[in-house]
Amino acid sequence: MTHPAPRPEGAPPAPPPRRRPGGRTARIRTQVLDAVLAELGERGYDGLTMEAVAARADVHRATVYRRWGDVGGLLADVLDAASDDAWQPPDTGSLRGDLAALNHEIQDALTAEPPIVAAMIAASFRSEKADHAQRRLWEDRYARCEIVVSRAVRRGELPPRTDARRLLIAATAPLYHQLVLLRTPPDPHLPDQAARTAALAASAGAFAEPPPVGDPS
Repeated sequence: MTHPAPRPEGAPPAPPPRRRPGGRTARIRTQVLDAVLAELGERGYDGLTMEAVAARADVHRATVYRRWGDVGGLLADVLDAASDDAWQPPDTGSLRGDLAALNHEIQDALTAEPPIVAAMIAASFRSEKADHAQRRLWEDRYARCEIVVSRAVRRGELPPRTDARRLLIAATAPLYHQLVLLRTPPDPHLPDQAARTAALAASAGAFAEPPPVGDPS
């Protein structure tokens, strides 16, 4: 799972799945989005320009302006394209194993070179379009990862009514805190330690919602 994060209250809802065009239009889109990632990794948000993207993608700049409008539109489409993939969370057979595998994916993504994921997170603070698109991507990733918690409930590892979103945030937050906020060197032990801590807390009921009023259970 790449850079998951909660969607703040009041954020716009995710749009319905969109049908992607094929043929030449799809080829141009792929070229342009690949160019955005390359430019962002090399130059960062401040160095990202429509002209540089068009030149790298070998697409006329008028086409880029007409379709994406501005840099924010390019970044938003890169993030929306990530939601079109077939990624699913790992299934290791245990909650702790699943959370650890997710955390290792996150750490790998946040420390990869060029630092695309970190650059996209930073760009979301500078572009409203990218911000909304990143929220949609995070919502998509969290929704896909909820199965990790539901499987654990079925196996008896977690109490019923465990809040999947709260658990997933608790399990992944230490990586973002260390790598994005504090910018400390990656700790190879942190993904497993954070997963273990969250799994132990969850098994003790830390993320279980209280039963509805009147429910004897």
